[in-house]
Amino acid sequence: MDNNNTIAGWVLAGAIAALSFSILSGKYFHADKPERPETMGFEIEGVESSAGGSAEEPISVYLANADIAAGEAIFKKCVACHTINQGGANGIGPNLYGALGKAHGHVPGFAYSEALTSIPGNWDFENMSEWLQSPRKYAPGTKMTFAGLSKPQERADLIAYLNAQGSNLPYPEPPAPEEATAEGEAPAEGEEAAAATEDAAAPAAEEAPAATEAAPAE
Repeated sequence: MDNNNTIAGWVLAGAIAALSFSILSGKYFHADKPERPETMGFEIEGVESSAGGSAEEPISVYLANADIAAGEAIFKKCVACHTINQGGANGIGPNLYGALGKAHGHVPGFAYSEALTSIPGNWDFENMSEWLQSPRKYAPGTKMTFAGLSKPQERADLIAYLNAQGSNLPYPEPPAPEEATAEGEAPAEGEEAAAATEDAAAPAAEEAPAATEAAPAE
């Protein structure tokens, strides 16, 4: 009987020791394994997701703060192909004096691409901004090899400089700011009822003296 108890005790002690070893070894080896993050991937600074990016405002907003001197500096990227002085010769690209307000492909003697001359209408501030942002997107098939200006303020500065060279068109008015009517700012029903009661009581109070004055004295 004692032998059986001894054997049972050793078996129980061995089972407890094995369980303890398993738990400790699991914690030890698990510590070397990195935890799986809740969100996979990593964030790159300076890059906004497409869902969170804000839409670009109309070019008129940026023209309101346009710097002609800054636009002249930006135009230095264009001088290899264009002149901008009045009566200047065409180069790889046409002379740009007075271009704003003129038709697409307006310079006599310059061999424009059909992709550009087929666009109806005149150059204005909005389509000039689209052209400067991406010539190939604005006029697919154009001969223009310039990659474009991605920053709207740079485009506005350059357009302001181009406009000052013989066009002098008035800038378009920026759109009026929208009224701040955020959701949840509407008055509660109780407040509306109180306001309606006050509005109704005010005319009644004003009419009372008038009625008193109209009554003849006896």
